[in-house]
Amino acid sequence: MDKGCYAAIITPFKKDNTFDESGLKKNLKFLLENGCAGIVACATTGESPVLSEEEYEEITRICVEVAKGKVPVIIGAGTNSTTKTIKLIHRAKEYGVDGVLVVTPYYSRPTQEGLYEHYRAISTESELPIIIYNVPGRTGTNILPKTVARLANDCKNIVAIKEASGSLDQVSEVVGLLGEDFDVLSGDDSLTLPMLALGAKGVISVIANILPKDVATMCQLFFEGKIDSAKKIHLKMFPLMKALFSETNPVPVKKAMELMGMPAGKPRLPLVEMSAENAIVLKNRLLEYGIEL
Repeated sequence: MDKGCYAAIITPFKKDNTFDESGLKKNLKFLLENGCAGIVACATTGESPVLSEEEYEEITRICVEVAKGKVPVIIGAGTNSTTKTIKLIHRAKEYGVDGVLVVTPYYSRPTQEGLYEHYRAISTESELPIIIYNVPGRTGTNILPKTVARLANDCKNIVAIKEASGSLDQVSEVVGLLGEDFDVLSGDDSLTLPMLALGAKGVISVIANILPKDVATMCQLFFEGKIDSAKKIHLKMFPLMKALFSETNPVPVKKAMELMGMPAGKPRLPLVEMSAENAIVLKNRLLEYGIEL
């Protein structure tokens, strides 16, 4: 995978809570013009659990149409059913995506052996590059570094992990086991810079929805060895990063985009709009960052 900032995009909705096709195209253009190395759609930030099959397909089609040939398009295809996940991957492949992001099965909480067999089965059914998505806070399951290493060694199209466990120790262990041949991507904006220092290749970023150029620049500066300059950008973004996770993602980033006049819309139930109190804090962080509202 290319190094740098992959934007974990929101799914914009209209006032009647239907999918906003023109809004998605506008947001994609903004991201492509500001240095994103790739697009990740229909995942956590894209509210994948509440998208219809038709919306999933339409979002995939639009992302490939707008971004194909410019940057890679990665589509979220993970469920807690191995069979359903394989079907989603086949559907995504038909639209010409460059890879899939597959979250560890949620709710069912498989063992490490169950996780291995789940990803191995998926790998054998598709040649698409697969990115494991580890986010125990959402799924209740933590895929351990030894399991990741086993999968990477046995399944050649499992090429990366989006690591959102919040554990730098775990990142260190994955990098130590697999080295440069396997890509680790940050799944936590506030940990991106520390993870780059440990050998991560980039980030699948939420804050990139509103600050794509800044996140891309921070990554590039780091790769160029300009660590102090990268640190300055990280520290400037840090208070805003924290505000963007003061409630369940993507509630705050959608509110930020709304305040900035970008296509976003309200989240779909069971998620609700950001509380008035937290929205005030978020607005102040945006203003402090220098964003005109």
